[in-house]
Amino acid sequence: MVQVRVEIHLKKGVTDPEGDNVHKALKLLGFSDVRRVRSSKLFLIELEGTDAKAARKQVEEMCRRLLANPVIHDYAISIER
Repeated sequence: MVQVRVEIHLKKGVTDPEGDNVHKALKLLGFSDVRRVRSSKLFLIELEGTDAKAARKQVEEMCRRLLANPVIHDYAISIER
């Protein structure tokens, strides 16, 4: 089995209303040292088999077809085994 970690985040310059709202809430709660908050999604995917190269290729396709919007998102894939 291959375990894959996929983190999806907004591209630089794309507004992040969720991160902005969390930032404001943290400030209101007294966390004045918080400079910025950015939101992201994390997917932990387990695949059958043991071929890391094939797993990365398959997850790249998942990102292109479903998990990420290429217009506004960047993503990082890491194989964890």
